Amino acid sequence: MKKKKKKKRKINPSPPTKKKLVRLVSGVFKTNPEVNFNYKQVAKILDIKDPNIRKEIVFVLKKLVDDGYLNERKKGSFSLDRGKTVYAGFIKNTNKKGVYISHDASSEVFVDKAFSNFAVAGDKVEYIIFAKKKSVFKGEIVRVFERHKTSFTGVIDPSSLCFLIPDDKSLYFDVFIPPKNVSPAYINKKLLVNIESWSVGQKSPVGKIKKVLGEKDSVNSEMRSIIYNYGFSSVFSEEVLSKANKISDFISKKDSISRLDYREVVTFTIDPEDAKDFDDALSVKKLGPDSWEVGVHIADVSHFVAPNSVLDDEAYKRGTSVYLCDRVVPMLPENISNNVCSLKPNVDRFAFSIIFKINSTGVVLDFKICETIIHSNHRFTYKEAQETIDTKSGPFFEELIVLNRIYKKLRKKRFNTGSINFESSEIKFVLNKRKEPINTFKKPILDSNHLIEEFMLLANKTIAEFISLKGLEFIYRIHDSPDMEKINAISKIIKPLALKNTGSLSLGLNNLLSDVNGKKEQKLIETLVLRSMAKAVYSTNNIGHFGLGFNFYSHFTSPIRRYPDLFIHRLLKLYLEKSSSSEKFNLDDVCSHCSKMEKNAISAERASSKFMQAKFLSKKIGEVFSGIISGVTEWGFYVELIENGCEGLVRAATLKDDHYIYNEKQHSLIGINTKRIFLLGSVVKIKVASVSLEKNQINFTII
Repeated sequence: MKKKKKKKRKINPSPPTKKKLVRLVSGVFKTNPEVNFNYKQVAKILDIKDPNIRKEIVFVLKKLVDDGYLNERKKGSFSLDRGKTVYAGFIKNTNKKGVYISHDASSEVFVDKAFSNFAVAGDKVEYIIFAKKKSVFKGEIVRVFERHKTSFTGVIDPSSLCFLIPDDKSLYFDVFIPPKNVSPAYINKKLLVNIESWSVGQKSPVGKIKKVLGEKDSVNSEMRSIIYNYGFSSVFSEEVLSKANKISDFISKKDSISRLDYREVVTFTIDPEDAKDFDDALSVKKLGPDSWEVGVHIADVSHFVAPNSVLDDEAYKRGTSVYLCDRVVPMLPENISNNVCSLKPNVDRFAFSIIFKINSTGVVLDFKICETIIHSNHRFTYKEAQETIDTKSGPFFEELIVLNRIYKKLRKKRFNTGSINFESSEIKFVLNKRKEPINTFKKPILDSNHLIEEFMLLANKTIAEFISLKGLEFIYRIHDSPDMEKINAISKIIKPLALKNTGSLSLGLNNLLSDVNGKKEQKLIETLVLRSMAKAVYSTNNIGHFGLGFNFYSHFTSPIRRYPDLFIHRLLKLYLEKSSSSEKFNLDDVCSHCSKMEKNAISAERASSKFMQAKFLSKKIGEVFSGIISGVTEWGFYVELIENGCEGLVRAATLKDDHYIYNEKQHSLIGINTKRIFLLGSVVKIKVASVSLEKNQINFTII
């Protein structure tokens, strides 16, 4: 007798969450924008037969009407509310809930992920506003007409083998990879995935694996991921490399005949130990009892990189070089940046120069801007230059001492006239052969650093003022005044150290920073003042540079690594040739793009440092360090380690001795019973509790 086959029991899928149901229901109307539906018709389209879920659809439809997303033109019949104004804008940022659009100067629109069309930060979109709740606009993205980003890095979810979990934790979606295109070999690998479909109604965009970047959590794969995530590339195309490699550093008589010859004047460079692209040099020549000729010579990149050429297009696209902890992502190929244009010692090089006549008190008596040919006599590191100054011996020590004396006068004058005295140490990592961090330290700032800085500032300031006074169109480096609400908040926190009435905000801030130097309040005040500051950007509209205290400022001194500097060289040459037309250049577009790429580069460099800190401290679990509280939030406080500058979080939940309340105005966590205070700037002892390389998170516990 044959045994009856047992019928396989059907497993009912779990009911959709409320958020998923909102997405499904809104999707029905999106794909049928001209049609009216009742709840039964919506349920039928979604193939929902469960009576409880069908009832829930009724509530979802009512909610979408309340939000202004749907119209109920007659009872029980719904349609899209398309009587709305359609706006165009950019996605400002994203989080797990959805996206934010900059609507105007004073407001933004939040779009729930159900109505987001998978838009990400930087995308150009069309959107409607359908509600305003608690002063927050709510809307829907109708169309994404320009995707800022179509590739993402991340790791495969090992539990499903068909979803990429993006590295960018602000994204509100995973990327679906069709199972046929994924194998177990991709587990624990860092992947680059290209999006092939953004179809509305899908839970996730659909992607295809483009490249394996390496092992998850390895330094190399993480750095490569950071480069891709922030819109840069670690390689140049064959066409770009071919064009770059054809450029010769041979100096012909024809090219040099119109240039001022400075090859006989003592000239040298001062750079970091690991520098390979030397884009500035100083020359020194005595003119009289109290007058010197100081030349600030800048690599003449514009002589070799023509406007609208393949090389120029590539440099513009990148906007800047990016300096990660273990590598440099250059703006220009190596033959240009490290060879042809680099002001290397003992070779003739073309430069674009500003030659100052200056006295020992730092007063500029005269200057000229000119194309030159130079010959660097020596390559100093910052350390070598400092030793030469300190010992008053070594190559060109007399010239260095002269420059050292002049720079100090320039620096003192700058601070006396309103420049803000900010100085923060950069975290550096000691790497092994695998480029893993085995030690970290704060890079010291030497007088020789200040020397170079001061003469570069003088050159940038002089160039900007020279062009501005001629009334010609130009690219300025601007820095707006600080947020006065934040400044006033600082004054309330530190009444004993309140801003002195100097008649100048910048001088008042300098006095304040000087007053707190060495005091327990120093870190608190420095952090708050920094947070009050605007971000410096490029603009054709000159409003001055608040932080430096300059009415005129530009970027002229680093054309190998910054596109604005290269562009400014072209403008200067145009104007020096007595042409007043810059019509062939779109300066506003250059400003906007370069400001954006600079921001991306800074974010990439921070992400690189954050990962290296996590990698380094992952070997220090359980070790105790002293640190300074560098930030306070309702969920805990951040601590910067004094020894090495690494930063991690002490979660409020780990403070077991009391329940702590966040005081936003005082930037502190205060215990309800113990009255114990964790204040921004306070010194604490911590233990390294845990490290997540995947999330770049470092967790401390208080000792």
